[in-house]
Amino acid sequence: MRFYRLLQIRAEALLAAGSHVIILGDLNTAHRPIDHWDAVNLECFEEDPGRKWMDHLLSNLGCQAGSHTGPFIDSYRCFHPNQKGAFTCWSTVSGARHLNYGSRLDYVLGDRTLVMDTFQTSFLLPEVMGSDHCPVGAVLSVSSVPAKQCPPLCTRFLPEFAGTQLKILRFLVRLKQDPVFRQSALQLSNQTPVQMRQNKARVRSTRSRPSQAGSSRGQKNLMSYFQPSSSRPQASPNLELPSLDTLVTPKTSEEDVMANVEGQAKASEAKDEKEVRTSFWKSLLRGPLPMPLCGGHREPCVMRTVKKPGPNLGRHFYMCARPQGPPTDPSSRCSFFLWSRPS
Repeated sequence: MRFYRLLQIRAEALLAAGSHVIILGDLNTAHRPIDHWDAVNLECFEEDPGRKWMDHLLSNLGCQAGSHTGPFIDSYRCFHPNQKGAFTCWSTVSGARHLNYGSRLDYVLGDRTLVMDTFQTSFLLPEVMGSDHCPVGAVLSVSSVPAKQCPPLCTRFLPEFAGTQLKILRFLVRLKQDPVFRQSALQLSNQTPVQMRQNKARVRSTRSRPSQAGSSRGQKNLMSYFQPSSSRPQASPNLELPSLDTLVTPKTSEEDVMANVEGQAKASEAKDEKEVRTSFWKSLLRGPLPMPLCGGHREPCVMRTVKKPGPNLGRHFYMCARPQGPPTDPSSRCSFFLWSRPS
């Protein structure tokens, strides 16, 4: 409300100075019941402070003669006084834009003389996506006339738009310095260039130079991480080769059968053990439970989390997955609600 009052004072001051004024943008208030889908179910709709402010700011009956109460006109209602469903804002969380379940919060307001003489039409662009609001606009029959001088609050007079590069000192704040730091800084500033070079040389000479052993502990060469390998190892001359009789020991057919049976038994045991482990983990990690079906459409629900402060903060619940819309529309979200059981 403080912003509303300041906006009105500034706009009326410009009108008193002989200028025309257009107020364009998101005022965050649905003025009349026709500008809000669910105005009937809202308590004290007409008593909202924002709506009372707009009542005093605007002319009630649009462009009709003799209806002047406020200095400004809602240009859209001037050209479309009875247009229903003309909304500019929808809830993105509930998907209300899909069924046009929203409100009109964005306006093109103009002073009465300007709207009556120059406005040709006013429009909304609900098909333009990219935000929870849609663009609004108006068509004026005017020609640009250069002003003698820019207004004192014009953006070009702001420092960040002056066209000159700002110094970094403008972003810094001078701090109070203690006496010891100020005295040492003064001594350094009074040194001659020769003294400064001598001090730098003295500092470099007092630095400890790394020893030969220390240098070996420095950064390693990349080749130090690789060990030389011989692709063709040579046999030692003193190595005795085994005889052919010791290398080749023929197995009997009975030994082959026993080895085959033992291998199959081990493979079967490993398979059984793997199946046991798999069934155990499946029983332990059963995965998410299937979504319940809503009562109105018998369709899978969506899970939501309570974010409102209170005893149920953080609890999960199920609701209809369809977008929010008027209760009389069967294609809109039904009233199904179910708390999620704690796992």
